[in-house]
Amino acid sequence: MNLLDIENDFALLSDWEDRYAYIIDLGKGLPNMSSELKNDKTKVDGCTSQVWLTETQNSSKESLEFVADSDSTIVKGLVAILLLIYNGKSAKEAKEINIEEVFTKLGLEGHLSANRRNGFFSMVKRIKNSI
Repeated sequence: MNLLDIENDFALLSDWEDRYAYIIDLGKGLPNMSSELKNDKTKVDGCTSQVWLTETQNSSKESLEFVADSDSTIVKGLVAILLLIYNGKSAKEAKEINIEEVFTKLGLEGHLSANRRNGFFSMVKRIKNSI
């Protein structure tokens, strides 16, 4: 699954209740993050919910790989979207992603609370700072 798949799926869903359910389902598909990785170092500041995000050890460093988790089902879905966007990209590709455009294209700006929006962009900042 990639960003285009999410955009296409969103286009098929007629209302935001269905889109929220879809986002939650994306979060349910995230692999479990080990409890050892859930610590103050990996905790994302600026999120109302608990969010942990870290880059995994990738020996080749040719592509980015992150793991993340949240205690909120909707935020966990937003985490899943971000991981779909950034995982597997080179640092150069990741830097070129216009995440504001993606956020708008998915219609998230009008349907997430200010706190969730801030949390989303705090996660993006964490990702970009690790590149």
